[in-house]
Amino acid sequence: MPAPRKSTRSAAARDASASPAAPRAIAEQLERHGVRPSAQRVAIASYVLGTEDHPSADQVWARVKERFPMVSRATVYNTLRHFTEKGLLRELVLAEGRQVFDPVIEPHHHFVDDETGAIRDIPWSALKVAKIDELEGLDVREYMVVVRGVSRGARKG
Repeated sequence: MPAPRKSTRSAAARDASASPAAPRAIAEQLERHGVRPSAQRVAIASYVLGTEDHPSADQVWARVKERFPMVSRATVYNTLRHFTEKGLLRELVLAEGRQVFDPVIEPHHHFVDDETGAIRDIPWSALKVAKIDELEGLDVREYMVVVRGVSRGARKG
């Protein structure tokens, strides 16, 4: 199993709790993507754009509520949809009925741990998919490989 992908999440989002200037940097990042940076959007972006996880909308809501208790579930859902439309996030379905959000928008693959449900990024260069261009009658726009199994560190003795 290849090593996890090095994070390409925004430095502003990763350091959101470390610096008083971080909310300003996140607001600027949102503005660059055409998103008006309200306080709630900045709070949501601070978490979701900096996490190494692939959280569901409910997980984002629970985490953001810890620091911004007045944020509603609807606001989080609508904001995640807006961030996705603006190219800040990718919405993925890696397991049936489970939508998650990924702030790494560059091409990469995923590993889903069967025991824990954890999702890890796999670098694009770690896997080789051959003959995509030779698929008859298909115009492939994008693809990713989803690898499933058990993380060696998670196996029970």
